[in-house]
Amino acid sequence: MAKWLAKTEPDECGIDDFAADPRRAIVWEGVRNYQARNFLSDMAVGDEVFIYHSSCKHIGIAGIVKVVRAAYPDPAQFDPASPYFDSKSPADRPRWQAVDMVFVDRLSRLLPLEELKSLPGLADLALVKKGSRLSVMPVSQAEWDIILKAV
Repeated sequence: MAKWLAKTEPDECGIDDFAADPRRAIVWEGVRNYQARNFLSDMAVGDEVFIYHSSCKHIGIAGIVKVVRAAYPDPAQFDPASPYFDSKSPADRPRWQAVDMVFVDRLSRLLPLEELKSLPGLADLALVKKGSRLSVMPVSQAEWDIILKAV
């Protein structure tokens, strides 16, 4: 199983949303960056994902979710009422992907970006690299283990 990190604004969809109903799958939609979309396409059922809260007061890794449905066409791209609507995405060859995920666990504490940057062994993690803006990125098993040991 692969490991991932997904950034989100918690007022839109954060770890609390997953924890509110741990068995309910949440559609991870709205990714509109091609490289992040490709990472979504690589996700498989059973893969674990760190949820990283960004653009908020308390920024950092907040919890873990699991992929329960592999990549499929993001339904929001076809919905004119959605902020993720893409009028240029053809129905027969959709541009954007979504996955479904469920709650696994909340970290015992939020792990902030500054602390992540200081942890030995995370220098290659895309999240800590200057200028990295991807909303979905792979995490190696070694990086995953380092992060879990830090909380």
